[in-house]
Amino acid sequence: MELITRLQQQLQTLEERSLIRRRRTVDTPCAPRITVDGRTMLAFCSNDYLGLASHPHIVAALKEGAGLYGAGSGASHLISGHSRAHALLEERLAAFVGVNLESARALYFCTGYMANLAVLTGLAVGDRDTEIFSEALNHASLIDGTRLARVTTRVYPHADLDALAALLAASRAATKIVVTDSVFSMDGDMAPLPELLALCEQHGAWLVVDDAHGFGALGDNGRGALEHFGLHSPNLVYVGTLGKSAGVGGAFVCAHDAVIETLIQKARPYIFTTAAPPAMAHALLASLDIIAGDEGRQRRAHLQALVAQWNAGLQLRHWQPLASTTAIQPVIIGENAAMMDIAACLYQQGLWVGAIRPPTVPVGTARLRVTLSAGHTVQEVEQLINAVNHLERTRHELE
Repeated sequence: MELITRLQQQLQTLEERSLIRRRRTVDTPCAPRITVDGRTMLAFCSNDYLGLASHPHIVAALKEGAGLYGAGSGASHLISGHSRAHALLEERLAAFVGVNLESARALYFCTGYMANLAVLTGLAVGDRDTEIFSEALNHASLIDGTRLARVTTRVYPHADLDALAALLAASRAATKIVVTDSVFSMDGDMAPLPELLALCEQHGAWLVVDDAHGFGALGDNGRGALEHFGLHSPNLVYVGTLGKSAGVGGAFVCAHDAVIETLIQKARPYIFTTAAPPAMAHALLASLDIIAGDEGRQRRAHLQALVAQWNAGLQLRHWQPLASTTAIQPVIIGENAAMMDIAACLYQQGLWVGAIRPPTVPVGTARLRVTLSAGHTVQEVEQLINAVNHLERTRHELE
């Protein structure tokens, strides 16, 4: 059949360019030490930055939540799916993150992807009345959100404040929306949020911050990038992910009450989907207790010590580690085939590291995406450091 043949040819082209993605099956709970396809591995590729995904207190809370609320919600939030667990979680999130906002309220979503789609489509007023200014390295969900908003979108170069300032000054839109990741997921660096917020306040624009990789891991109390930078403004619209540092799943938007009510009334990704299981929301209450408490502070301190250890221990002359103070520590290899071979060599040694290729990153910048977790030990990070240093040295001695 011609349609099938065409798909097979496209897949063959991806294979030839070393761009085929393959799944592996994990047989154990998310943790640094796992069993993958029946083999014991040390993983440096999850986003479980605080090591909470299999925390016994959170697991117990998930079980308790299932006993209290059952397995599923049964409907969308605006029909009958909004449970007491969802309501309590939103109250807690508003109190937790809202200290950096004004008249804050929170809204819980099934996924971070849906939250970002909801914010950008919900805030957009109309084609001629709204303009979105999107960071060049934004996550795919933000890019898709700008497309679904169906308004004029300007993409400004990565962290280029002068370019953004010029775009904002030239805009005649009544509603201006600047949108950025806080921690860029493939590079590990942070957006200049204080300067971005100053520009937004100057030009009367919203600043939408996707803090997927910052919430829980950044800030003295784990409140994320806003706490890290000490930011407070009614112009802020904050998106936090709950399946990474929080260890469970879903996401939330925290902003002024008027923003949240607008999303409830307008955002299709919120209105037209079944609510997440209430048990997840119940488990997230336990997660927030840990993030905000002494254990959370200890885990963040340990994570930062591992980041410092990694940066001090790498001794690379040919591969390029990117400057990052976050849990995301990329090492650029370059070509797809070479990077896949290196990732395979590490995997053979029992070290599972993310292998990132285009179109996720630009052509010629295929990379290892090392993600560190508070669940890792100093000895485990040292093992990976030694393996990467040795592999680079031996590879280039053979060339």
